[in-house]
Amino acid sequence: MISKLDSVLMTQRKFIFHYKNVRWARGRHETYLCFVVKRRTGPDSLSFDFGHLRNRSGCHVELLFLRHLGALCPGLWGSSVDGARMCYAVTWFCSWSPCSKCAEQLTHFLSQTPNLRLRIFVSRLYFCDEENSQEREGLRHLKRAGVQISVMTYKDYFYCWQTFVARRERSFKAWDGLHQNSVRLVRKLNQILQPCETEDLRDGFALLGL
Repeated sequence: MISKLDSVLMTQRKFIFHYKNVRWARGRHETYLCFVVKRRTGPDSLSFDFGHLRNRSGCHVELLFLRHLGALCPGLWGSSVDGARMCYAVTWFCSWSPCSKCAEQLTHFLSQTPNLRLRIFVSRLYFCDEENSQEREGLRHLKRAGVQISVMTYKDYFYCWQTFVARRERSFKAWDGLHQNSVRLVRKLNQILQPCETEDLRDGFALLGL
């Protein structure tokens, strides 16, 4: 079902403008977040909810999503009849990667909700050009917290077009440079997250006494 948070699909023009993975994203001061929430309701069935949000009243969209979790994820903090917590899988498709402050708050939130799994697909990387930027460190914190972070590729844009956009039977058409920019951003994100993998290896060697 469509989330009551935003029952109107995005317009084609708005989606392309805000999600276009251009190198110089001028005029794109808002962050859009398309989400999918899944919960297993039985051995062979899943509940499914989706919608989209954007920054409002100075609140970053990632934190705005957390404010609505009670409606989107009933039983997240409570328990079911058998005493077990409800488990949720949440997927975000964001026009920008989270800023350092949002990453910090998300990391703290996820440490308190082990029954929620979060995946984040991003169209562009926010202030990640500097080697020692806080935004880079924020992404590494999210990875350590178990968040799967990926750059959007053609198939992700196609999925978003089919799911979140009022497409009116119009097929998704890749813009010039979509693939090349995705490849560039994938390499950049891998470089940012690589220190995380090195630290994980060091921890493993320490456990082995090496």
